Amino acid sequence: MPHTPRKVTPRKVTSRKVTSRKATALLASAVTVCLVAAGAPAEPLGIGDRLFPHLGNPGYDVASYDLSFTYPGSNSKPLQAVTTIDAWTTTTLDRVNLDFAHGTVDSVEFDGEPAAFATTGEDLVVTPADPLPRGSWMRITVRHTSDPTPARGRDGGWVRTADGLAMANQADAAHLVFPGNDHPSDKAMFTIKVTAPNGYTAVANGLPTDVDRSRAVTTWTYRTQHPMATELTQVSIGRSTVLRRTGPHALPVRDVIPTAHRKQLEPWLEKTPDQISWMESKVGRYPFETYGVLMADVNTGFELETQTLSLFEKGLFTDRAFPAWYVESIMVHELAHQWFGNSVSPGTWSDLWLNEGHATWYEALYAEEKADRPLAARMKAAYGASDRWRTAGGPPAAPKAPDPGRKISIFRPNVYDGAALVLYALRQEIGRPAFDRLERAWVTHHQDGVATTDDFVALASEISGRDLNGFLHPWLYGEKTPPMPGHPDWKPVAPAKAAPAQ
Repeated sequence: MPHTPRKVTPRKVTSRKVTSRKATALLASAVTVCLVAAGAPAEPLGIGDRLFPHLGNPGYDVASYDLSFTYPGSNSKPLQAVTTIDAWTTTTLDRVNLDFAHGTVDSVEFDGEPAAFATTGEDLVVTPADPLPRGSWMRITVRHTSDPTPARGRDGGWVRTADGLAMANQADAAHLVFPGNDHPSDKAMFTIKVTAPNGYTAVANGLPTDVDRSRAVTTWTYRTQHPMATELTQVSIGRSTVLRRTGPHALPVRDVIPTAHRKQLEPWLEKTPDQISWMESKVGRYPFETYGVLMADVNTGFELETQTLSLFEKGLFTDRAFPAWYVESIMVHELAHQWFGNSVSPGTWSDLWLNEGHATWYEALYAEEKADRPLAARMKAAYGASDRWRTAGGPPAAPKAPDPGRKISIFRPNVYDGAALVLYALRQEIGRPAFDRLERAWVTHHQDGVATTDDFVALASEISGRDLNGFLHPWLYGEKTPPMPGHPDWKPVAPAKAAPAQ
């Protein structure tokens, strides 16, 4: 994510037999809607994430999302949208909570029949006609609006660009755009359909499966071939050009840029295939079906690793204050996230260091190898600041909660260079060969899945042949930074004192 100047096993499910007849379902549903207030009141739920306790919902796993957006030709007006969720229950449910805010719900269907619903907090609570036993397969269809104007007191969701829209849903903002189970621990397949007036181009995660053109509008359909967390969803709508090229092993690479700035921006994009090859030389084959860069004409203050289509500010590439080596290393940072954070997603948001620490690590390693910017020098500087970062933001694997009204404030230096420092210490401790094997094993063992800090420590111990809990625990959870192996001279650096007022 925000970088400022990460194997699903198919499960057999039991279909829920619908016993009510369709002839009486509409009446029954209408009665249920009227009586919903008479039962226990709907309440917002969550899976108890330490940093976002009300994010996500218990009791079900989502298998797939089908998202449909109709863009009105203005990025200040709501989009009409339909979200269809296929999921299975993991416990008995009489209600299904979805994360959703910042839109109007017009109707909800459950297994094809109208269903009662209520909104509470940032949850949409759906009440099916009958309770759902564990193992039930369910389909929920929500017709709603999706508001691109900023939500009061919230970060993320739709981002309004100079010529349309893009998405920035990390960490907890996908449900400002569409209903879902908005936590990275519940990954799913996505189909995304976008209808926009002719003259606009829409691009989304995954590969295109259909383009339907009419006299006034065009509809694009995209589909992922790997599961994805909701926070990694991307939809670009704008007056854009899509540039296509081929990456390693015939990987389709497609980039999206404002048409008016094509000549200025395309030279940067030509670097992507070689950057993919470089990352593959470090950790193995690129994990998805396509990759590309979305250069948006917007000022966000960050870049974002949305799956298969990373979001960048156009200004990163046009501001001459940024040296070329720096821009290229940031491109590699977001690319590295496709392995670390996207293919291998964090089990909780406290595991964020696994995403950002690794992306920062490969950003810095690329700068060392390609631009003679020594990794050790960067890590020594990080060591000097690490105690201050831990005090301000918590240790890397136990970050402090976000500031009120600024959920993205969990993205502090402690989970970037502070977390990369943990990886450097680990490499110093176990040696480069074992560290390199660990990195490849991590993204292979957990490809398309979810993993935690405990999983990383366990795999590191397995690869190195010794228990690393005692070594890594202070680095991950300590209030103070432990001594750096091999560098006894590295010391914390006190913050510079402000000059006295004159």
